[in-house]
Amino acid sequence: MDPSLILTNLLNPPILFFLLGMAATLLGSDLDIPQPITRALSLYLLFSIGMHGGVELHRSGFEPAVLLPLGIGVAASVAIPLGAFVLLRRRLGVEDAAAIAATYGSISAVTFITAVNFLEVQGVRFGGHMVAAMALMESPPILVAVLLARRHGVSANGEGAGDLPLGALVREAALNGPVFLLLGSLLVGLVTGEQGWAAVEPFAYAPFRGVLTLFLLDMGIIAARRLDALRASGAFLAAFAVGFPLLNAALAIALSALAGLAVGDALLLTVLFASASYIAVPAAVRVALPGANPSLYLPMSLALTFPFNIALGIPLYYAVIVALWS
Repeated sequence: MDPSLILTNLLNPPILFFLLGMAATLLGSDLDIPQPITRALSLYLLFSIGMHGGVELHRSGFEPAVLLPLGIGVAASVAIPLGAFVLLRRRLGVEDAAAIAATYGSISAVTFITAVNFLEVQGVRFGGHMVAAMALMESPPILVAVLLARRHGVSANGEGAGDLPLGALVREAALNGPVFLLLGSLLVGLVTGEQGWAAVEPFAYAPFRGVLTLFLLDMGIIAARRLDALRASGAFLAAFAVGFPLLNAALAIALSALAGLAVGDALLLTVLFASASYIAVPAAVRVALPGANPSLYLPMSLALTFPFNIALGIPLYYAVIVALWS
């Protein structure tokens, strides 16, 4: 891999501000971004990427070349949490294994957005339908994890939300705030097309990188705060937080090659396979698997997998894809 790819990525303002946020916490600074502001930033990012993706999907239409990566993504969102659960169940209890499996089966929208920014810096095109893949891959792992927990008797006591019927779980996953906004923005972009994009482009596109930079500053602050909990979780989970995404990335690259995806689409699909959720899944797991320990699954995704992917993973995956595609 060309070291300049990593250097270029690390010297990108959003990544530098993520590192700045981590440094602020580790050095004892009182730098903090109020939660209402960070929530507004995250909602803006989801709106922007959803709207833009819907417009791109409107442009490309539903050709077989579009439907194929969507199908691969949905299949992976079921298969990945199943594989993760099998590995984790050897070391952890049912609910903890299911919660971590859901976390690593689902996706990180911010990692995806960072990869989009990386491709734009590199001048590489990608299809808007990849945003639809991101939206479709968000919720199935939550359902898979809950069904696995039920199969192993977690809901036998009849307490908590673990006994919610499948229809209620599907509804809750779809109505989760970030998921709903992403899907809704995608639908609006798909329906309104070029005319709708022209109306919102000054707001939806121009401020995007600046907003992403501020959001990653806050993510750096939060990630550093989670490091102690990650250290306490032990070497196995720390190794899983890096090794399992790398395994998923290798699978995604192989499937992308077989499917004949373009370089940009292959990178985004790889990032979706290799990322881990720290927003939608923790919110749902807190209700659906109340016995799972959040000091395990949240620090793993936010303090280790997320920084690895945005600093090193994205340029690594890109270099491998370019080398194989050339």
